[in-house]
Amino acid sequence: MTPMQNEIMPDEVLPNEVLPDADDLTPLENDAGAPLFSRHAVETFLSIVTPLILLSAWEGAARIGWIDTNFFPSPTGVMTTLWEMIRSGELWEHTSVSIVRILVGYAFGSLVGIFIGVLMGMSSLARAVLLPIVQATFPIPKLAILPLFILIFGLGESSKYAIIAVTVVYMTLINTYEGVRDISPIYLDVGHNYGASRTMMFFDVALPGAMPSVLAGLKISMGVSLLVIVAAEFVGAKSGIGFLIWNSWQVFAVEKMYVGLFMTAILGFATAWGFDLLEKIAIPWRKPVVRTSQKHLARSVVSSTQAKAPAP
Repeated sequence: MTPMQNEIMPDEVLPNEVLPDADDLTPLENDAGAPLFSRHAVETFLSIVTPLILLSAWEGAARIGWIDTNFFPSPTGVMTTLWEMIRSGELWEHTSVSIVRILVGYAFGSLVGIFIGVLMGMSSLARAVLLPIVQATFPIPKLAILPLFILIFGLGESSKYAIIAVTVVYMTLINTYEGVRDISPIYLDVGHNYGASRTMMFFDVALPGAMPSVLAGLKISMGVSLLVIVAAEFVGAKSGIGFLIWNSWQVFAVEKMYVGLFMTAILGFATAWGFDLLEKIAIPWRKPVVRTSQKHLARSVVSSTQAKAPAP
């Protein structure tokens, strides 16, 4: 063994090495240490196969009579109803109405929540005034104030926009506030020392520094908005996915009810995927870094030094 090999041992921490997390290690390796399958490939495979297995089991149980199809129709029956509703335009009518309601309320609520959250994080006076109010009103179920909004705004679209906006305000406000509070004081001190104005501190320091928390709050808010709008459309609407589910239950059109549930799941998956993509674009510094395990790094360094060492 050469002196260089003695200096680099597998258990040592090499300079500039980032130790891997458990999730970054390759799940399957051959004897030479080379990966048979990447972890990303395994996760992608499982994310596709698992729902297919569950749907296949559901279909099989429905066909052989293990479950009551009056309450649990087969996936093929649900897909047939889905296609019929797409062809007739009924599905798009309900889905588009719910999407518009969510987007309008979501846009207003997120802007207000982000602004107040940054303001509370930067200003002790605003924090003293607003934080007790937020803490006292946040635990109130938002659907519990839907009757109040219906009294104020009526059964039209305004009450739907309002209940979504209020739901989103709290989620984004709290996450933004915590994100600003977690910013290292050194960045705020640098801004003050260089004479940054309040506007610059707001948009150039606080908001970018809290962006990971802001996006997390926006992502959670969108998921909760789907839950709230479906529940709100149960009682205060004549269209929308929630109305589709509720009306189908009342007339015992179970396949249509499952179509409504399926569309809710699709919208949730699509928005979550969209926010994951937005996170990669808006905060690229949080992209995962490809890491090498300590053992493999040591082996590669030893191999390279052996190749470069002069022959004795």
